[in-house]
Amino acid sequence: MNTRKILLTLALLPVAAMAQTWSLQQCLDYATEHNITIQKNRLSEQDALEQLKQRKAALFPTLSFSMSQSLGYRPFQEATVIVQNGMATSTNNKLTENGSYGLNANWTIWDGGINRKNIQAQKVQTEISEVQTDQSLKTIQEKIAHLYVQILYTIEAQRVNEQLAATAKQQLERGQERLKVGDLAKADVAQLESQYATAQYDVVNAESQVAGYKRQLKELLQLDITQPFDVSADEMDDSRALAPIPSKMEVFEQALLSRPEIRAAELQQDAADVQLNIAKRGYYPTISMNAGIGDSHYSASDDNIGRQLKLNLNGSVGLGVSVPIFDQRRNRTAVNRAKIAQTNAALDLQDKRTTLGSTIENLWLEATTSQQRFISADAALKSMETNYELINEQFKEGLKNIVDLLQARDNLLKAEQNKLQSKYTTILNTQLLKFYQGGLIEI
Repeated sequence: MNTRKILLTLALLPVAAMAQTWSLQQCLDYATEHNITIQKNRLSEQDALEQLKQRKAALFPTLSFSMSQSLGYRPFQEATVIVQNGMATSTNNKLTENGSYGLNANWTIWDGGINRKNIQAQKVQTEISEVQTDQSLKTIQEKIAHLYVQILYTIEAQRVNEQLAATAKQQLERGQERLKVGDLAKADVAQLESQYATAQYDVVNAESQVAGYKRQLKELLQLDITQPFDVSADEMDDSRALAPIPSKMEVFEQALLSRPEIRAAELQQDAADVQLNIAKRGYYPTISMNAGIGDSHYSASDDNIGRQLKLNLNGSVGLGVSVPIFDQRRNRTAVNRAKIAQTNAALDLQDKRTTLGSTIENLWLEATTSQQRFISADAALKSMETNYELINEQFKEGLKNIVDLLQARDNLLKAEQNKLQSKYTTILNTQLLKFYQGGLIEI
């Protein structure tokens, strides 16, 4: 192993150690720092900040320096007169050299206030970039919570399948014993074998689903294939599914004040208002000032370079006024388009509020309905467990046939799945309601 590989292995050791089991909070914290979408959003924030600095700098004058050096060659002229800086110079030199230098400044004194409004507009855009980062973060957190809960649900379902598979194995072994003594038909044993095979398939299928969900979560966290990953799969207490569910109206009112998608839409409306103001200022005149200092020298002159630079030094200052009279409808079009954008931003804000309300109401309905289902499913499961244990014992004693046993098993499995699904659906949606209120997801 070369040095590079050794260093890479050492660099991955702390991460790999941490990655053995991840809690939901560890997943959320890691995604906050490493998710690529969020990192790109942060770069957009920096870009918006740089644009704001440039907008502010546009209030100040520009200053530039220019210099040029040129050679002239007239091989067939015996004498020529060249005008340089208003002075005529006669020379017999075929090769001449010319240098000129300039320092120029320009300043827009008044442009209808567009520059200052551009600063205001860019400040809004900078804030929008920050809010969009927060929005991306919350979206990622919500996706992580969904996947994490799905993993916990599937792992618990896998445990149930493993228990049923163990019971099916015992039943098969008991059936084979009864077959040997002639107390059970061969067809019934075949059904027990089929039941055991189905139970094993359910276990493998659950394992595959867990692995698939973990891979999706790992991808969301931007973890590469070399990094081991697992979640803290502690079984969640049933009491969590019976926790009080927040009022949907309270959640909606608080979400309107805290959710980034609403704040982003409000800022987009502010930005549209500023852009309309900027468009209207296109009708205003522009006042600008310019100043410059120039100098030059010419090899054909009888004076030396120093005297030429002294004599040719010149300065200028000017004031310009530009009044738009006919601009091929540019300003009117800009104003009308800004009004359209303003209306569109208002509609977008209204749509975001409607969507948010619908999302919260759906979460509340899911949580409320699932909680009621959980209560019913819990009672049904207890009844099915008692029934299955009774029929299993009766089957061992030869008092129940294979059909009764398989039916009892199917009813028990369905009751287990109903309880687990309603339990985790209730917990997830209750936590998401708190999340939309501005709280943390705690699973």
